[in-house]
Amino acid sequence: MGSESGRFKRGEQSRISQWLLRRRKPGAAEDPGREREELLLSVAAAGLPLAPAAHPAGYRCSCDRIGCPTPARHPLSFAWQTQSTTDRAQVERWARNQPQANFITATGMVHDVLDVPLEAGAAALARLLEAGIEVGPVAESGGTGDQARMLFFTATRGTPEDEDEWWPCELDCHPETMDEHPGLRWHCRGSYVLVPPAALPGDQSVTWLRGMEHPLPDPLTLLETLTDACAEYAGASPQTPAAVAWPLGR
Repeated sequence: MGSESGRFKRGEQSRISQWLLRRRKPGAAEDPGREREELLLSVAAAGLPLAPAAHPAGYRCSCDRIGCPTPARHPLSFAWQTQSTTDRAQVERWARNQPQANFITATGMVHDVLDVPLEAGAAALARLLEAGIEVGPVAESGGTGDQARMLFFTATRGTPEDEDEWWPCELDCHPETMDEHPGLRWHCRGSYVLVPPAALPGDQSVTWLRGMEHPLPDPLTLLETLTDACAEYAGASPQTPAAVAWPLGR
């Protein structure tokens, strides 16, 4: 991990968490549009299918839905699953013809995403790197309260042999016990997440903490640490609900 690993010494988790959580201000890019396009192309080149998404319109969503429940966080088309592609030419056309659009990536085909509260994710990331566990791409999704999230990109587990071991990512817990994995959303087949760079209402954004140069790990290598961190976060936050609906469509 080079110089990065030197930061994650034992006893420094609190300092590292603060470093991860403080606001990141984008640098002055000579061509922000080109930089955005290159970041999107790097995601597509890694095999993650992309499709255009809504963008902020002030504090509202660019879509025509009154009171959109997920402003700037959903695909533009109901056909996003079939529309999603890794084709470089198509991604370039979308990025150039829709310069304000965010982009989603459809999960469950090449990759999954473990989506946790930002504070829990920061603590988990520090622990994982301290332990020398290979962590793949990680993104920070800004917002306030439960909207502030950390996204851990992993390889997909595909279609499991035992369907009973799986549950929808709409729930933050196992549907039978209602108390497992507090705060964790496992985006697998049928789901999506925003990919950086993405703009959110209120001058928030989705940005990379670790980019696509990091290989996608098996999600099970991260799961225990992430669920432990989420349980600690839930225990420290009495107002955090045990289960929260996560709308996927518009």
